[in-house]
Amino acid sequence: MNWIGEYKKSLKMKEVEEIFDLFFYRPIAFLFVRTVYNTRITPNSISLVAILMGITAGIFYSIGEPLYFKAGAFFYLVFNILDCSDGQLARLKKTGTPVGRIIDGISDYIATIAVYLGIAAGFAARSPKPWFWLLMLLIAGASNIIHAILVDYYRSRFLFYVNGGGSNFEKEFEEFRKEYELIRNQKGKWFDRVVLLIYFKYSALQRLLVAKRKKTKLFITTPEEYFKKNKTIIRLWLLIGATTEITTLIICSFFNRFDLFVWIIIFGFNSLALILWPVQQIIDKTFNKEP
Repeated sequence: MNWIGEYKKSLKMKEVEEIFDLFFYRPIAFLFVRTVYNTRITPNSISLVAILMGITAGIFYSIGEPLYFKAGAFFYLVFNILDCSDGQLARLKKTGTPVGRIIDGISDYIATIAVYLGIAAGFAARSPKPWFWLLMLLIAGASNIIHAILVDYYRSRFLFYVNGGGSNFEKEFEEFRKEYELIRNQKGKWFDRVVLLIYFKYSALQRLLVAKRKKTKLFITTPEEYFKKNKTIIRLWLLIGATTEITTLIICSFFNRFDLFVWIIIFGFNSLALILWPVQQIIDKTFNKEP
């Protein structure tokens, strides 16, 4: 298989890949994956290094100097490349595990929290209006989390229906629950248990925010019909995805314009989310549901 074929194989599905991932981060990540493919480096070890890069980015942001803001942006960029790499390596080697997938997701939140805390210390706290910018940054951070939950949910649902029921929120949750029961009383598995418990809490929040019920009824549809009705809106959802927000921050960091970043998140991305959510509900109502 040539490199282009392997690269396509390392992706989930191009329709659910963010534009910056598809044409920048993932191609670079794939070159890294090809370099380490025949080594003993595992997807989980890449995830842990990615977390370290995210924390390092936050430390540089906290220093509060323009040069260090650029360094923080660089390490945040490296974080996102590595964050793409772990999943690509797992898909190519077929070594993915439930815990590994959760660690991959957790790494995003750890890096985001570290970076936002760094910006709070390095920019907001040193600004002429510290309490105002700290509040705005808190709102932007909360918005970031909500966007991630929404995009993750609708992307997973899109993959489920388009792949003919291959994987979705409910099935994935059940898979992880069984994994937890399997290792519940095993010695030496405390880390895996903690990771799974964190996932269950996150899933509960996701259900509360999006699904509204403990168990969402499935749509009666075909992969072709679901794809046709949702192919445009899923791409629009991805415009407020994690990578888009990371890239926006990286660009603003190089110009020392964290104020611009905050306004883009609060007004730009939130406005788009408020438009997309009711439109998605209208699309969802065009499908019949199982009894």
